[in-house]
Amino acid sequence: MEKFKNKYKIASARAKWWNYSDNGVYFITICTQNHRNYFGRVKRDKMCLSEIGRIAYDCWTQIPDHFPFVKLEKFVIMPNHVHGIIVIDKPDVVVETLHATSLRKLPLRSQRQQMAEISPKSNSVSTVIRSYKSVVSNQARKINNTFSWQSRFYDRIVRNNQEYRRIARYIINNPYNWANDRNFQDCY
Repeated sequence: MEKFKNKYKIASARAKWWNYSDNGVYFITICTQNHRNYFGRVKRDKMCLSEIGRIAYDCWTQIPDHFPFVKLEKFVIMPNHVHGIIVIDKPDVVVETLHATSLRKLPLRSQRQQMAEISPKSNSVSTVIRSYKSVVSNQARKINNTFSWQSRFYDRIVRNNQEYRRIARYIINNPYNWANDRNFQDCY
């Protein structure tokens, strides 16, 4: 295991050959810390959301409001995790460059402001999920101050239509298969 600043560092789970801010289809799984059932329970093969589960659901549906380049596909909130397919679909953007000579005419503060406005933004899958986890955490902790997520999330780059259909079916059927889930914890 590698060390960074004399501390052990866990290697990234992201594919090194892929740019996660590129357009693509991503299957995401986010789990609660220790797989604790914060989001509700499965009853008769149907997910019954708790108050925190409704927060997780509402925040998920609001992702495109904050990241307009993200489209949501199939998703499910389970007792201790969230599965979802997100599509990053950024239109082609023409980048206009500023010459340093045009900035010299502006006061230093305005130069920084203008550079910040034209600088590339970090609009990757990780940014979207980090934002989602943060807003859910902030709202959930008002109800239960022990709420927390696992520090990481799982992703899969969906490579073709056959894989997409298989993953979509898995998400839809997740409540039916809850008792067989490896992280199943009886909610009753």
